[in-house]
Amino acid sequence: MAELVFFTGTMDCGKSTLALQMDHTHSTRGRAGLLFTKHDRSGEAVLSSRLGLTKSALEVGDDLDFWDFVTAQVTTGRKVDYLICDEAQFYTPDQVEQLARLVDEMGVDVFAFGITADFRTELFPGSRRLIELADRTQQLQVQALCWCGKAATVNARVVDGVMVVEGEQVVVGDVAGPDGTTPLVEYEMLCRRHYMRRMNASAARAQALSPDVLPFDLDLCPVPSPPRSPGG
Repeated sequence: MAELVFFTGTMDCGKSTLALQMDHTHSTRGRAGLLFTKHDRSGEAVLSSRLGLTKSALEVGDDLDFWDFVTAQVTTGRKVDYLICDEAQFYTPDQVEQLARLVDEMGVDVFAFGITADFRTELFPGSRRLIELADRTQQLQVQALCWCGKAATVNARVVDGVMVVEGEQVVVGDVAGPDGTTPLVEYEMLCRRHYMRRMNASAARAQALSPDVLPFDLDLCPVPSPPRSPGG
């Protein structure tokens, strides 16, 4: 039976890479699918991973109706077995409901990929609706790390090297104005402790270089040791 599956995790955990891999796996088995994305860092109408893999995709605007679009494709003779929906956190709740309807009424598999919370640790509306409606929500096993070495759980926004906790919910990262006057917006994965202390990697380096800070004063998180084997 068709499913609506939400694959989620922090940035840098391989969501877009998995999306491209799933499309490859299904297509090589004779299944026909459509790729969608929104606000990809590489520009419009492209699905890209941080490993350098890219593929053309359909850009999702707020006015796109997934039900109308897919049914129109099918009625004109196109086969649609599955949808790959990347950056799904940016979709509207109505669009998520349209995806669920395609699963239930047309038997189309929907594989959605996205992060759950924004840089303020608040759920994206699209992610919230996916968690509410998905047949399965699957946490990706590849885990990003904070600068301290601990598992990262929060996507922090960094503007010109400084972590910020206020601003618009949706701002594309890894971009800056060509004239150098627009601030550089990046996203950095942090553990909860360093997010709450507003200490990204740049702030940690500045603290480490300060002549007023002794090595044992640095705000480091203890990294758990790997489990010992039985009898070891």
